[in-house]
Amino acid sequence: MILTISIVTFNNEEHIEKALTSIQQSTLPPNELQVIVVDNSSQDKTPEIIASKFPGVTLVHSENVGFGAGHNKAIKQIMGKSHYHLVMNPDVYFNSDVLGKIIAFMDEHGDVGLVMPKILYPPDIGEERIQYLCKELPTPLDLIGRRFLPGFLKSIPPLKKRFDRYEFRDRDYNQIMEVPHLSGCFMMLRAEVFETVGLFDERFFMYLEDVDFSRRVNAKYKTIYYPKVSIYHHFHKSSYKRFKHLKYHISSAIKYFNKWSWSK
Repeated sequence: MILTISIVTFNNEEHIEKALTSIQQSTLPPNELQVIVVDNSSQDKTPEIIASKFPGVTLVHSENVGFGAGHNKAIKQIMGKSHYHLVMNPDVYFNSDVLGKIIAFMDEHGDVGLVMPKILYPPDIGEERIQYLCKELPTPLDLIGRRFLPGFLKSIPPLKKRFDRYEFRDRDYNQIMEVPHLSGCFMMLRAEVFETVGLFDERFFMYLEDVDFSRRVNAKYKTIYYPKVSIYHHFHKSSYKRFKHLKYHISSAIKYFNKWSWSK
């Protein structure tokens, strides 16, 4: 099998059909694809939409175990079955040739373990804009400053320069580049990576699990931003809007820096 895909859902009825349809319409042969959706106890119609409209998708009902642990449930079921594995958000969609083009790139570059394409805001929200999801490994100042500093302070030249560098805004987002932290919304992985570096660290319920995982992959393989193809992502800064999500973010940041050092 060429590709397995895991998606973790929680109340994603608005987007899940478009995400799964884009997979279904991929140019990859259907018999070379397997999709597992782990539903973290959605209270909306997400499970019903999947079960009724996508009978070929394996639906796993789960308590809400978080992002990383949810993907781990799926990955454990399909480890060893494919050459590549895609970790994907339910609010992502893409054109039919995207998966094949990324896999072709990875076939040609055996030292690449992880690829993220160019990620755009959907065109229905206005002018097509890029999401700056390539990042340096964070320091406490990066996370605290970006979250809590008011806008006028972030625009002070030394701070703006620092935050721009953190998000690779000082680089050309139309060029292929190696990046130590790639977003968990769309991670195309060489399947052997899980044997080499392990699965997601389940201590992170939500947030920074992708930083931790990217960092471990980058220690053994190249982790590449590949802008020759692009996808669309309905990005929401939920952690900025809900106190519960803010608590998850702070908790994950403490766990991350305790694990990797508070100096970097």
